[in-house]
Amino acid sequence: MTQSLEGVRVLELARYQAGPRGGMIMSDLGAEVIKIERLGGEETRNNPPMVRGQSIYFTVYNRGKKSICLDMRQEAGKAIFTDLVKTADIVLENFRPGTMAQMGFAYEQLKAINPRIILVSVSGFGQEGPYRDRPAFDPLGQAMSGLMTLTGTPVGQPLGTASSIIDRTTALHATIGALAALRHRDRTGEGQVVDCCLLDSALTLVEIPTAYYLSAGEEGGEGGRPPYRAKDGYVVIAAIGREMASRLMTLISGSVANADTSPITSGVGATAPDARRKLLDAWCAEHTVDEICKALLDIGVPVAPVKTIPEVAKDPHLWAREMLVKQPDALAGDIYVPGVAMKLSETPGEVRPVPTPGQHTDEVLGRLLGFDAGKLAELRAAKVIG
Repeated sequence: MTQSLEGVRVLELARYQAGPRGGMIMSDLGAEVIKIERLGGEETRNNPPMVRGQSIYFTVYNRGKKSICLDMRQEAGKAIFTDLVKTADIVLENFRPGTMAQMGFAYEQLKAINPRIILVSVSGFGQEGPYRDRPAFDPLGQAMSGLMTLTGTPVGQPLGTASSIIDRTTALHATIGALAALRHRDRTGEGQVVDCCLLDSALTLVEIPTAYYLSAGEEGGEGGRPPYRAKDGYVVIAAIGREMASRLMTLISGSVANADTSPITSGVGATAPDARRKLLDAWCAEHTVDEICKALLDIGVPVAPVKTIPEVAKDPHLWAREMLVKQPDALAGDIYVPGVAMKLSETPGEVRPVPTPGQHTDEVLGRLLGFDAGKLAELRAAKVIG
């Protein structure tokens, strides 16, 4: 079956998460993503957690790609990359700004090689601006955007998320930008630069309180969202709208407390718990998670249990939607990875295995550049390819 991005070729010069996850999404949707690794493989192949010799970190973000090992410090390696650019649609990189230019592959140089090429650059702070040359990882984006001051609880010390939420948001923006650039190229034949960075993406997660502060001169708009504690766990309640709030308060107290029917969420009364928050706290503490969920769902109030990772891994809904997938792996045997998040009815994506280092070097260079066995052996002996 034809996939949405079938026929699109991506050259990925990306490591860690924000860049490779963008390549992963395009690969899932059918693009041929050629991951260009240093000889021996990218450093995150050794990132924990490990399962039977395989990095879960690397597996999740690099499944379905083709791997070639190429030493781009050598002129012969740069020449091979130049020839590959001629065959490609997108170059995806997440080096520090200026690195591609130092390598001889700034956008203007890539454009001279292939006028239709799209360069997707993912960085910590973007290609322009005072912070341009700073190194960055996900927690810095959370810190500098203000997200840490809003996470979990609105008072006390800043709290970062356990997962790299900024990396993953940036990967989505990079992918959307790449698809928009492909659409523009379809109309005009012209490539362009897509500039995405961690701090810009992080700001999108605090856009309401930031806009509120600039407009009103005070903090607010969105705060922490602490859950309610039940007898045997925690629940999140979101009674958005007056009717929902009224039904909820009637259920737990027999009347609408203080005639206040403004929305109730797990963040209500965050800085100074109001009467309704106290009532909900007390009511939830007397019931189990299952009892709370059943009672609120029966009256049409959104509620959800706060699940542990083992509980999430057993959730039948996620399995039914193929968001948890088992696949064969060259190192680990069977291994589990997340499924394709975009469900397309006519061109569904596909989860494919993670490559071993340089697994596709000979196939890619032979098919795309016409290198024969002798040429490949010569390059391998010179340690240009691996």
